[in-house]
Amino acid sequence: MNLYAINAIYRFEMARTGRTLFQSIISPVISTSLYFVVFGAAIGSRISEVDGVSYGAFIVPGLIMLSLLTQSLSNASFGIYFPRFTGTIYEVLSAPVSYLEIVIAYVGAAATKSIIVGLIILATAGLFVPLEIQHPGWMLLFLVLTSVTFALFGFIIGIWAGNFEQLQLVPLLIVTPLAFLGGSFYSISMLPPAWQTVTLFNPVVYLISGFRWSFYGMADVGVGVSLAMTLLFLAICIAIIAWIFKTGYRLKS
Repeated sequence: MNLYAINAIYRFEMARTGRTLFQSIISPVISTSLYFVVFGAAIGSRISEVDGVSYGAFIVPGLIMLSLLTQSLSNASFGIYFPRFTGTIYEVLSAPVSYLEIVIAYVGAAATKSIIVGLIILATAGLFVPLEIQHPGWMLLFLVLTSVTFALFGFIIGIWAGNFEQLQLVPLLIVTPLAFLGGSFYSISMLPPAWQTVTLFNPVVYLISGFRWSFYGMADVGVGVSLAMTLLFLAICIAIIAWIFKTGYRLKS
């Protein structure tokens, strides 16, 4: 394992965060805070609590998860797409660095950025509502697993995308709607039975449910199912990336 190469790419990607601090850290925190204020005030005035948890506190895990998904995707996809766009990816591919080390460095940096944003949002939310984390170990596990999984997904999108429009296509048209419809601001038990069944086909439901359980001990689906679905998505992303590097898809042309 070439730790020097991993560290070099990782530090380069993290340094880019410092150069774009407002876009990388401050902007998502402000956006999530606005979601919190608007939804907490508008809906919270009509829904005082959900399963014994105040509505303001109830939406915190969903807001953090929403930010994790979007930030992991955007950081990882742009991180690998930009070297492809400028042509510097060929320097990385020709260097004595294995594909595994390249993925670890880029995905690790993207996941680190999103985890930092998630923790900042968690601390910010604590200023608005009293928070309770019943299972901090599980909370950190879901935080890291989700960040790494969607960073891998973003890595795939960054390799697949042929232009900047395609780079934004999946996050805007697929992932963000799934996050909003996945129980970020409500419990799926509040939906009609037919819609509850339909919602269970949304993979984001399992991520948000497991993460919310780590806070309040309440979940729309079992925590074991949530963990299994997260690991399954992680395995699928790893398999796709392995195929990409094996075939050279969009990398060697």
